[in-house]
Amino acid sequence: MTGIGEVLETARRARGLSQHDVADAIGITQAALSRYEHDLRAPDRDVLSRLAEALGVTPSLLEHGERMEGGIAVGSHMRRRATARPTVWRELEARLNMLRLHASRLMEEVSIRADRQIPTFDPIDTSPEAAARMLRAQWRIPVGPIHSLTNWLDAAGVLVVEDDFGTAARVDGLSQWVGAYPVVLINSSAPTDRKRLTLAHELGHLVLHSEYVDEDAELQANAFAAELLMPAAEITPILRGRMTLDTLLDLKRYWGTSMQSLIERAFTLGTITAQERSNLYKRLSARGMRTQEPASNQLAPEVPRLARHIAESLHSKGLDAGEIAQLAGFSSPRENLVFSVGEPRPLHAV
Repeated sequence: MTGIGEVLETARRARGLSQHDVADAIGITQAALSRYEHDLRAPDRDVLSRLAEALGVTPSLLEHGERMEGGIAVGSHMRRRATARPTVWRELEARLNMLRLHASRLMEEVSIRADRQIPTFDPIDTSPEAAARMLRAQWRIPVGPIHSLTNWLDAAGVLVVEDDFGTAARVDGLSQWVGAYPVVLINSSAPTDRKRLTLAHELGHLVLHSEYVDEDAELQANAFAAELLMPAAEITPILRGRMTLDTLLDLKRYWGTSMQSLIERAFTLGTITAQERSNLYKRLSARGMRTQEPASNQLAPEVPRLARHIAESLHSKGLDAGEIAQLAGFSSPRENLVFSVGEPRPLHAV
């Protein structure tokens, strides 16, 4: 067994705890915990159990986290706005890593037969727009709006989990791979139109950046998402007409994307000028629509179901809530907020 330092630190960060918080909670010094996290010393069985309990995981998860492919602290693809605080996105990245670790344990017990596969492309050879068109073709997505992107992601074996990042987090989503299966973590506090764009953006990362991430990765994921949700061949003729806020609102209800993303799409496709784009944003601002758009609550919600399906599959095999939690590496059913049978419970807010 290799050291537990990497997974121990990640589990602590995922709960938003400092070394001082954890050390105080289990009755050790901060210096001792720091040595454990840097693999300069291994905790005895009693300390290991107390660490696991404080972090809501099992000792086995702390001990065997290294069994995952790659290091547990590998970087994630993350859709975050420029003002997001580093402490926030590091905590969220740690949460995603822990989700990946818990999920990897269950993937050994549950066989997921994905109806769709996620194609991967090299963005040097394939443009994001071409990749989005090929994915729509391979998945046989009908012409027009994608009414439930989470249904398509579930069918492709993508584990989508909603987590309350808090309204001030300014982070929309993150994604990583768990062996052959990807995981996506999205902000449950975001409106539906923003969730859809985030899901499409993270799917773009999974399609385009499974091997290599360059400095244009965010722009590439944005271009992929725009073409996936608003295909140029279908939406360009519609965007050529006179663009008003009422027109944008009608298009939002139809395409399921935000008014602002529709403005950007029209500008990118050349159906409005830079001045027209600026004028539309000014009108949105004047009506207070830049920060809170109308009609978002009228869109069909994006509801991921794969995590629940995994839990129900284990339950059908005779496992109770405690056994499912232990199998996933949670210290108790109360800590298992993802793979549980019954009504979903919100994850902790940042």
